[in-house]
Amino acid sequence: FGACNVSCLKTLQRIVRAAEKVIGVSLPSLPDIYSTRLTKKALRIAADPTHPMQSLFELLPSGRRLRSLKARTNRLKDSFIHQAVRKLNSLPALPPLLSFPPQSL
Repeated sequence: FGACNVSCLKTLQRIVRAAEKVIGVSLPSLPDIYSTRLTKKALRIAADPTHPMQSLFELLPSGRRLRSLKARTNRLKDSFIHQAVRKLNSLPALPPLLSFPPQSL
């Protein structure tokens, strides 16, 4: 959850559970929502050649995985770009948008 600590996450989950009881419908879990949105946002950034962070989504020579970025601290490892690269690498196959390296203008 990026910059969210454990106590913040528990508070959010408690709010979601209370909302479920009020409306009487089961809601998707916060980690599921976060994972889905993280993946969509990362794919949008990787597909947009004008985005400033697009260059951080670099394919390895095999073309099957993205290059992992080096991070010395857990705070940096929990940032969006690091989580996005890990999430995209955990997919069974990279989407076609990322299969080809970006062409230079």
